[in-house]
Amino acid sequence: MIGMIMFGAALIMLMLGFPVAFTFGGVALFFGVFAEGMDLFAFMPYRIMSVMQNTVLMAVPLFIFMGVVLQRTKLAEQLLTSMGRLFGGLPGGLAISTILVGALLAASTGVVGASVVAMGLISLPVMLAHKYDKRLATGTICASGTLGQIVPPSIILIILGDVLGLPVGDLFKAAVWPGVVLIGLYIGYILIMTRFKPETAPAMPDESGVSRKQEVFNALLAIIPPLALIVVVLGSIFTGIATPTESSALGGVGAVVLAIIYRQFSFKMVWDASKDTVKVTAMVFAILIGATAFSMVFSYTGGDYLLEEWLLQLPGEKWGFIILAMLVILVLGFFIDFVEISFIIVPILAPVAEALGINMLWFAILIAMNLQTSFLTPPFGFSLFYLKGVAPPNVQTTDIYKGVLPFILLQMLVLALIVIFPEWFGMSSSY
Repeated sequence: MIGMIMFGAALIMLMLGFPVAFTFGGVALFFGVFAEGMDLFAFMPYRIMSVMQNTVLMAVPLFIFMGVVLQRTKLAEQLLTSMGRLFGGLPGGLAISTILVGALLAASTGVVGASVVAMGLISLPVMLAHKYDKRLATGTICASGTLGQIVPPSIILIILGDVLGLPVGDLFKAAVWPGVVLIGLYIGYILIMTRFKPETAPAMPDESGVSRKQEVFNALLAIIPPLALIVVVLGSIFTGIATPTESSALGGVGAVVLAIIYRQFSFKMVWDASKDTVKVTAMVFAILIGATAFSMVFSYTGGDYLLEEWLLQLPGEKWGFIILAMLVILVLGFFIDFVEISFIIVPILAPVAEALGINMLWFAILIAMNLQTSFLTPPFGFSLFYLKGVAPPNVQTTDIYKGVLPFILLQMLVLALIVIFPEWFGMSSSY
């Protein structure tokens, strides 16, 4: 039972707010020494070297760099301004434009925090000035900003590909339709809301004096550069021209080219973006190394066999396991980050899924869709904090919490659809 006690201790420390990487490493060291002594950790240098030589994980810093550079090019500002004028004349048009911009930012940057903050600074004041319901406005921004978790190229899909031993390109392809369906449901929800409660999202009067033709031209001018980058990055993966790691390098170069096009390029900008990339990458890899030590001790003490035996005896076999796994990930998402869940919980669930004959590609997409909700679920949903940090004083935390609830339900609906009708998304639940 040492492994199970160790697992519980790590979860308690995480929920108390201890640093993630040090929690995993510290718990592993304490229980490892208790179970075997320091000799157990003689293999750690080889495990760390294996992590550092993993070419799949090289895509993580490169995609992060691409996202940070694009965030500094004021791409979001130009997209929101153009799309807002294009759709603003429709009831709920500003909210629809926010969702579409969120989708474009997800496919081009994938940086949730940057997307939420940018739309919170630009789109939220405009929506509130035009009498949008605060809950609808804040919920739309938070939900749109988190699309980067499921819409490729997504960092979480790269991590899951490494953890589950799946080709990242296949994960990117499999995530396209769930992402499209989710975006469609978001827009559908806005349209239904404005149909029955038009006062929640009134149309924005046209005061720009710009012709409709010019508005369309401006929107296309803002959309084409990031869209070209998306086509280059994802197209090179889907057609087999480049691996995800190689395409992430293309994305980094493409982001710098866009910075030059938008006249935002400077060596200081590249230096600052590189420093931000190093900070985020160091956080991810520190957690990974701590999780590697944790999983080594957990496996040595027999915790994985004990948990696997229990999970295989669940009623309902495959479906009982899927329901329990999704519930566990959903609940943990209320308290801990998607990176910790990916490195600690997923490796425990993966052998059981394989033993039950579950299609691991389908299983990975279920996990990714589920983990997306961790950015929206109180009390520790990061998107909620990002938006609250830039929201006007009259927007209360309760407004944001209430605003994201319909979008959480929509995410759960898409998750349920993928579980029940995987063939709709081009997948199968079994091998």
